[in-house]
Amino acid sequence: MAQLTRDQILRYSRHLIMPEVGIEGQQKLRDASILLIGAGGLGSPLGLYLAAAGVGRLGIVDFDTVDFTNLQRQIIHRTEDVGRLKVESAKERINAINPDVEVQTFNTKISRENIMDIIKDYDVVIDGTDNFPTRYLVNDACIFQKKPNIYGSIFRFDGQATVFFPFKGPCYRCLYPEPPPPGMVPSCAEGGVLGVLPGIIGVIQATEAIKLIIGKGEPLIGRLLIYNALKMEFREVRLRRSQDCPVCGDHPTVKALVDYDEFCGVTRGGEAEVAHSEYDLGPSEVKRALEQDRKAILLDVREAHEYDIVHIEGSTLIPLSELHLRANELDTADTIITYCHHGQRSLQAIKTLEAFGFKKLKHLRGGIDAWACEVDDEMARY
Repeated sequence: MAQLTRDQILRYSRHLIMPEVGIEGQQKLRDASILLIGAGGLGSPLGLYLAAAGVGRLGIVDFDTVDFTNLQRQIIHRTEDVGRLKVESAKERINAINPDVEVQTFNTKISRENIMDIIKDYDVVIDGTDNFPTRYLVNDACIFQKKPNIYGSIFRFDGQATVFFPFKGPCYRCLYPEPPPPGMVPSCAEGGVLGVLPGIIGVIQATEAIKLIIGKGEPLIGRLLIYNALKMEFREVRLRRSQDCPVCGDHPTVKALVDYDEFCGVTRGGEAEVAHSEYDLGPSEVKRALEQDRKAILLDVREAHEYDIVHIEGSTLIPLSELHLRANELDTADTIITYCHHGQRSLQAIKTLEAFGFKKLKHLRGGIDAWACEVDDEMARY
């Protein structure tokens, strides 16, 4: 094992004087490789702290570009990075913190076609993604290659973290055998996330990675750490490997990567599979429909605080969470066009209204965000 340089001894001196780390532990960090899947909310603190800790090689997988909505929580990116590839912005910031770190970037969407090749040369994989197909994909690939998978998730004020270590504990499928129905769990773009929350969960993930590399402490294998920021409360739930798990169980039935979009019920574009596509209207079509039918109701099914941010003039607000109680406020004879932020809740609203006997139903495909892009470019976006 190569010796640390004089500069490295000075840089990592606060590690070296800790008996749990010392020279040997720091050398292990220097020689380690960690793959970050996602350079967003969780990937930001992960990249910054693992680089500062002296991990020798960091891989970053992301296919997105930086936009203004990222800056509230994705602290690895700066205002001047808006429009840049996230992997380029992250690499620049990581090397500014620690030029000794080798950063490998993968400007691509992780998929079953490329994941096995990407993860094979890394010691640890950290899942910083925000969608179910990718989480199941990462889980299965890590099991097939026997790679530890450090999982984290965030939503509003709540976060979770655990370590899925193949055949030493449960996997993601043991925790969530089946994905939720499409659109049932809102994304951060739909439900929001406290800006500091990914910092807390990301740092927990980084801590677990360091512990695995230096071989110290008790990792979160078989333990799900749950954090509630509003209560400032941590809880721990014990997890067990399922003997019937289709991937890591005693008699696995999934022995190769599958079509995870199909498994989770989403289209190739990543949107929830639409069961009632005949109800879709694009923004311009909605505008024409409202002009032609003055009695048509434009129904906003977002929450009141979202309506306060921005709304389409003339729309009626009945949040989806209240619609089943307030459907009597609407007339079944009227044409009703539902809309939300991106178009998922408005489809759920159609199903609710159908159950109450409404027939003349449409929804705004892409939600108010699409309306702002196509019809009213002066409208604020969030």
